[in-house]
Amino acid sequence: MKNLLSRFEDKKPEIVFEWKDTQTEAEGWIVINSLRGGAAGGGTRMRKGLDRREVESLAKTMEVKFTVSGPPIGGAKSGINFDPTDPRKKGVLERWFKVVTPLLKNYYGTGGDLNIDEIVEVIPITENYGLWHPQEGVLNGHFNVRENERIHQIGQLRYGVSKVLEDLKYTPDLRRKYKVADMITGYGVSESVKYYYEMVGTGCKKKKAIIQGWGNVAASAGYYLSQLGVEIVGIIDKEGGVLNSRGFTKLEIERLFLERKGNAINTEHLIPFDEINEEIWNIGAEIFIPAAASRLVSKKHVTCLINNGLEVIASGANVPFADREIFYGPVMEFTDNNVSLIPDFIANCGMARVFAYLMQPNIEISDDAIFSDTSNVIFKAMKAIFDLSKERINLSSRAYEIALAQLI
Repeated sequence: MKNLLSRFEDKKPEIVFEWKDTQTEAEGWIVINSLRGGAAGGGTRMRKGLDRREVESLAKTMEVKFTVSGPPIGGAKSGINFDPTDPRKKGVLERWFKVVTPLLKNYYGTGGDLNIDEIVEVIPITENYGLWHPQEGVLNGHFNVRENERIHQIGQLRYGVSKVLEDLKYTPDLRRKYKVADMITGYGVSESVKYYYEMVGTGCKKKKAIIQGWGNVAASAGYYLSQLGVEIVGIIDKEGGVLNSRGFTKLEIERLFLERKGNAINTEHLIPFDEINEEIWNIGAEIFIPAAASRLVSKKHVTCLINNGLEVIASGANVPFADREIFYGPVMEFTDNNVSLIPDFIANCGMARVFAYLMQPNIEISDDAIFSDTSNVIFKAMKAIFDLSKERINLSSRAYEIALAQLI
C-alpha cells in the first residue's frame, strides 16, 4: 500500500493554474491532479498563509475521495492565499472567478470550502460570469451531456445543493432555513461513526466524543452524533471551547449549534484556548472528530487521546494530521496502527457525494433522498474496509488499498 501511495503522491499534477491579484496581495492556485474521466472536481478555499503545496495535497485527496463518492473523475482544488476577514475579500473572489471561468466551463467543477461559502459566494459570483453552476465543467467534461440534459441536471444541482431542509430528522430548526450544503458533510462524518460501531457490534449510544472545531462540518457532526445518543464531552475551537466530563445534553449541543457566531463557538461558558488545550486531550472519550483546519492533530494529541480511552477517529477535516506528507505520514500511520481511523475521504465525502447524486438524471430531490444516498455510500465504503478484515486498526490502510486499486 505504501509503495502505491508514494507513487500516487509523487506523480506531478496534470494542470497547475497560478494567479496573482493586481489589486491586493492575494495569490491563488488551481491544482488539477488529473483529468481522469475527462474532468476534475474540488472546492475553493481561502486562508492567509495558504501555499501551492497545500492546494496540491488537497487535490490529490479529492481524487481519492471520488473513488468513494463518485463520479469517477480527477481530483482538483482551488486555494487563495488571503485573509478571509479582510473587507476586500469579495473583490478578490470576483477577480479570481473571472479568470478561472474557462476552466469551470469546460472540465473543472468547484464549490465552497474553508472560509468560502458555496451558496453565498461561489454560486452568485460564478453566475455573473456566465456559469449556470460551478459544477458545469464536470457535466461538460465527464458526462458530455447534450444541452437539454445539461440544463436539466444543472437545474437539479442548483436546487439540490441550496435546498432548504424541511425534515426535522435533518435540521435542528426549520425557522433557520439550513440548507443541504450546510449540513451534509457533518452528517456524513456522524454516519461513518454510526456504521463503525454497528460493524464492531457495540453501537455508539453513550459513547463520549471530543469535537475539534465548531464550523459547519464540526458543529453539524456534533449535532447529529448527539442525536444518535453520543455524549459530547468537549469542543475545542480556535478561540476556546467547552468541557463537560458527564457529556452535554442533546438540548445543550443543539443550543451551541444554533448560537454559533459565524463559524465559531459562542457561549458565556467559553474556556480560553490555552486552558482548554491543556485539558481536553485528557478528559476521556471514545470518539474524536478533527473537523477544524488541516494538519492540526499531533502525535502528542493522539497519544493523550488513546491513553484516555479513544476508540475511533472520524476525520471531518481534510488531511487532519500534522504530517509533511500528503498521505499517510508518521502521525497518521501511528494513529492508524493504534486506533480505528476512518479516513477523511470516506468520513467527509458528503458534499462530493451530493454533487455526484444530483448529476444523475431524474433523481428524487428530497431531504431524505439526498441524505440517505450519502449515508448509503458511506455504509458501502465502511463495509468494504471490514470485508477485507475485521481488525479494528489499520482501517485507513485498507481504505487506501481499495482506493488506489482504482487509480493506479
